[in-house]
Amino acid sequence: QVQLVESGGGMVQAGGSLRLSCAASGRTLSSYVMGWFRQAPGKEREFVAAIGWSSGTTNYAASAKGRFTISRTYAENTMYLQMNSLKPEDTAVYYCNAVRATPIREEYWGQGTQVTVSS
Repeated sequence: QVQLVESGGGMVQAGGSLRLSCAASGRTLSSYVMGWFRQAPGKEREFVAAIGWSSGTTNYAASAKGRFTISRTYAENTMYLQMNSLKPEDTAVYYCNAVRATPIREEYWGQGTQVTVSS
């Protein structure tokens, strides 16, 4: 089992910045891909960014490229999402995700953290 706890959400004005954190515990993460997803009111949950825990390879949704940066620290078993130039359409609940395919598929979610961007 992997436990994920997000923090760092809040309310900012358009153009501002926030850094989200996801603290992981319970299992070594070397075989996992970690990611951020978000869900706005009335919309489906959507992918934001992901990072291979061991490789450090990153992937971003088009809406996040150039504004958001995903990173992780081994020592603290923590993943981050630095969000700059925030827009009102970034308003959503942001969820931390951990997934691996081998030896069996396992997927875990955090409880979410609210991000609100005012215009």
